[in-house]
Amino acid sequence: MIGEVKKLLIIPHIKIHNANALSSPFTIGFPAMTAWLGAVHAMQRKLCERGVPANFLAVGVVCHDMELQTYKGEGDFVHSIIGTANPLDKTGARSPFIEEARCDIEASLVIQYDNITIDEREKLLDNIDHLLHSQMKIAGGDINGFQPPFCINTQEDDEKSLRDFRRLLMPGYAIFERRDLMIDAMEKGADALDALIEYLAIHHCCDIDDEGNVTWSSHRKSLDNKPAGWIVPIATGFHGISELGEAKNQRDSDTSHRFAECIVTLGEFRMPHRIRFVEDMLWRYSTDGDLYLCQQKAQTTQKTKYSSESEF
Repeated sequence: MIGEVKKLLIIPHIKIHNANALSSPFTIGFPAMTAWLGAVHAMQRKLCERGVPANFLAVGVVCHDMELQTYKGEGDFVHSIIGTANPLDKTGARSPFIEEARCDIEASLVIQYDNITIDEREKLLDNIDHLLHSQMKIAGGDINGFQPPFCINTQEDDEKSLRDFRRLLMPGYAIFERRDLMIDAMEKGADALDALIEYLAIHHCCDIDDEGNVTWSSHRKSLDNKPAGWIVPIATGFHGISELGEAKNQRDSDTSHRFAECIVTLGEFRMPHRIRFVEDMLWRYSTDGDLYLCQQKAQTTQKTKYSSESEF
C-alpha cells in the first residue's frame, strides 16, 4: 500500500431524497453499504453500455448531512415513521402498505477506478453527469442534485496528496467498519446481538446529593478509558441460508437463486482528517463461503463476527 498511486473518481455532495433508511430487518438509520456499492456497480454497468470501459474497484462514502424522516410528538416515548399518503383503493379505504423508513442524505462518493486513460476521463465524467441526472437512484432514493464529478490521483505515502484529499471531503463523516469491536466482545463470550447493543446503548444514571438534589448523566461504553467514537449499526452484506438452485418465477433465469438473510455489524463515523490512508475508507465486495460481504481491507484479515437474524 505504501507508495501506491490510486486513481479516484469523486462525486461530491450528492443530494438524495427518500433514501431507504431501513438498512436491515432490525436497524434503522444510515443506508446499508450494499446499497452504496450496488449503486456504483449499476453505474459501472450503465457506463459500459454507453461505451465507457469503466472498472470500479472500491467505494468510499462520506456523509455530509442526513435527516431521518421520523416524528416524536410531545409526550411520546419513541419516534414514529413519517408515512406517505398512498392512493385509496376502489372501496375508498387505505390500501395495506408496510411503511419503510426513509431519509434525506447529502453524501460524497469516492470511487477507485482503473482501465480509463487520461483522454477518456472527460467522456467518463460527461456520462456520469448524464446518468445521475436521468437514470440513477441511490439506496432507492431520488438524486436531486450534485456537484460536478472530477478525477484525482493520490499517493499513499505523500502527505500533501493525502492532505489535499482530506480537504475535498470536509466537512463530513466517512463510514468505517468496526467489526473488530464485535470480535473482541464475542471472544469474551458475549452473544452477537448483546455485543451489538452494548456498544450502541446509552446508559443513564443519577446522583443524589445530601440535600436531595438529583443530577442525571448519560454515557456510552468506552474503550481503554476513551469514548468509543460515533458507533452505529451497519448492514454489510448477506448470509446464504439455502443451497444454490432455482426458484419458481425467479427474475434472472441465468443466475442461481438462494435465500439469504441480512448481515449487521458495527461501523464508525470519522471525520476525514482522521484518514491515514485512502485505502482505509474504501469498501470492496468480498465472498467467503456462504457470506456475501462489503468489507474494508483493514478488516479482511480478521476473523468474521457478525450479528445476523439466525443468531436471535
